[in-house]
Amino acid sequence: MFAERVLSGMRPTGSLHLGHYHGVLKNWVRLQAEYPCFFFVADWHALTTHYETPDVIEQSVWDMVVDWLAAGVDPNQSTLFIQSKVPEHAELFLLLSMGTPLGWLERVPTYKDQIEKLKEKDLQTYGFLGYPLLQAADILIYRAQFVPVGEDQVPHVEMTREVARRFNYLYGREPGFEEKALEAVKKLGSKRAKMYAELRVAYQERGDDEALEQAKALLQEAQSLSMGDRERLFGFLEGARKIILPEPQALLTSASRMPGIDGQKMSKSYGNTISIRETPEEVTRSIRTMPTDPARVRRTDPGDPARCPVWQLHAVYSSEETKQWVEKECKSAGIGCLECKQPVIDAILLEQQPMFERAQMYLDDPSLLRSIIADGSDKARKVAQETMREVREAMGLAYD
Repeated sequence: MFAERVLSGMRPTGSLHLGHYHGVLKNWVRLQAEYPCFFFVADWHALTTHYETPDVIEQSVWDMVVDWLAAGVDPNQSTLFIQSKVPEHAELFLLLSMGTPLGWLERVPTYKDQIEKLKEKDLQTYGFLGYPLLQAADILIYRAQFVPVGEDQVPHVEMTREVARRFNYLYGREPGFEEKALEAVKKLGSKRAKMYAELRVAYQERGDDEALEQAKALLQEAQSLSMGDRERLFGFLEGARKIILPEPQALLTSASRMPGIDGQKMSKSYGNTISIRETPEEVTRSIRTMPTDPARVRRTDPGDPARCPVWQLHAVYSSEETKQWVEKECKSAGIGCLECKQPVIDAILLEQQPMFERAQMYLDDPSLLRSIIADGSDKARKVAQETMREVREAMGLAYD
């Protein structure tokens, strides 16, 4: 039985903006109250595209972690760490690369997409080709059950599942596995053993997925099994293999609806962002100078909210009552554009206030930040080392 663990990471790009908050961090804050969560800074992934300019990475790491904490990610509930502080990620990446077909990497949709988008960079490198496998190692080393992703990242999770499946097929061949599994079945007790056997047949002979889930639930409830026996019986359900690296599930998250100050999706590449810790003066200036409905040349001209970028921000921040007021008064020229923008400004400043307060203690004392990451990296490494012990043993690399 593996822990219901959530794993997610972010490349260090410096200070984060409100699109990151609404698209990722709010979800992290929610998940940390429901599951053991491991959130990491993917600094090695940053090197796949910034290998010529690594000097920009370090400050970006610390700026980003401060923003995580400002957004409400709680180090008492979640494990926060830096990828490169857990070298076992690299070891698992190396070992997985021995059996991963090259075609799997080349067909990842974002591989060709990124090469096309970042034409100014030379990305014809082994590191960039292999980054989806490094992502798989990041997930599998914590044997995470859930990976929160948007729809565009689902192919990465699917590839991770294929990598885990192939690894278990190649290396989950424990000597005497079937005999050990049958002995473990007896430890369930006669009633549960019979039920387990029936469900296993239903799944293996008829492909009954519901029977598979029932059998897994039965094993999770069984108190009489050791961890080793439990893992054998999970593997025995689906074949005659021991599950060493469980297949993760994609936890689909809603796409962020956060528009930038020009109406496009908020993105640093568009230069249209509002940072999580933007000053109130800059937030006010940015919103007040946003373009509006081009039909409203004069204050007395009626407008159409559907053609106005500011309306997209009302969709994120305003109550139904405020949106009805904006729609009515804009169409009748009852209010000017600055009046329309003020509720958005007020809502963003209200949202940011607790973020400033949470961030300040880490800005005042950076050693607190270093301590959180050191503790989180130690905790993460202990979990990773346990996985690697089993991986090495399965691959015949345990020479003790």
